[in-house]
Amino acid sequence: MAHDGIIYLDHAATSWPKPPEVLDAMARALGPAGGNPHRSAHRLALEAARLVLEARSTVAAFLGVRDPRDLLFVPGCTFGLNMVLKGLLAPGDRVVVSSVEHNAVARPLAALAASGVEVVQMPVDEAGRVDLDAAEELVAEAPTRAVVCQHASNVTGAIQPVADLADIAHEHGAVLVADGAQAAGHLKVDLAELGADAYVASGHKGLLGPQGIGVVYLSPGLEVRELVQGGSGGDSGALSMPVVRPDRYEAGTPPVPAIAGLAAGVAVLGREADELFEQEQRIARRLLEGLAAIPGMRVLGPVLGEERAPVVSVVHEEVEPDRLAYELDSRYGVAVRAGLHCAPAAHAAMGTAETGAVRFSVGRGVTEADVDAAVEAVREVCLA
Repeated sequence: MAHDGIIYLDHAATSWPKPPEVLDAMARALGPAGGNPHRSAHRLALEAARLVLEARSTVAAFLGVRDPRDLLFVPGCTFGLNMVLKGLLAPGDRVVVSSVEHNAVARPLAALAASGVEVVQMPVDEAGRVDLDAAEELVAEAPTRAVVCQHASNVTGAIQPVADLADIAHEHGAVLVADGAQAAGHLKVDLAELGADAYVASGHKGLLGPQGIGVVYLSPGLEVRELVQGGSGGDSGALSMPVVRPDRYEAGTPPVPAIAGLAAGVAVLGREADELFEQEQRIARRLLEGLAAIPGMRVLGPVLGEERAPVVSVVHEEVEPDRLAYELDSRYGVAVRAGLHCAPAAHAAMGTAETGAVRFSVGRGVTEADVDAAVEAVREVCLA
């Protein structure tokens, strides 16, 4: 539903408004649980430590992580992807990656390529989905350390065959790294079944938490070099980080309010997930159908009836994306995002690298009336 006069269709950027439970949990983390966890032994610090412990278990259970110690809290999805990729790959390694990745993957890999990592791209089809036959040929072509792929695209909504890619990777002695920024909280993610060796997710998008928090899952047998060293609250006499998880990868004071907010958002999802996922899919289909019916409109990614994340990006043959987004916001109170969406590779694959697109993304609280009003607003702007 509209909030404060805004029809918010920018959930792929960040979820809004946050559930009240998230705000309450963050306030508690700044009050009665406001100590520094795993450092001091007074009641405020112990309460903070308990909060972090329970939050880790809550998020791990929601994502299908069997051992909560394999779930790490990080400052965000981008940080987590950097940590995994730079901690896993070394000069001389080979990595096979989809050709439609977000810059959170593409830029770290470009930096690694400059230091001697071989980066090979997998092609995609017209909807932006990875070609599995081509992927298997590329992985089998030479010794490969990792296969890297998004779970769902923030531009096209295309859902990638992560489980199949994991099978391909494992068959050839590689590991599978997945970017789950647009999947976690919008699609059912069961990491016990998916097969990914590393899975990184944003806390502030589909998981309904605040900005400044993300999670990394590392499978029990996967070790990566830590990206940051520092205090961990234990083993303070050593100059090296502790070897145990999660301490090895969580140097410094943890962002307890953000962790608390994330856990509260995930708890809300745990109560609503099945109904919410179905609702988002239904509303996204309605949005896609309405936008596709506007003369001169092109919808990127999977066509109506094909599986997609609740993201719909469009380009109109006469109205530039920036102008359309501006008109929707200023005249109709519809919040969307125009441009390249930090994913120029995806736009290049879709043929929209020069123009970008306007992205509409659905999340918790969006109603059929919201998308109907948004579609009518787009119609008025484009056909004026």
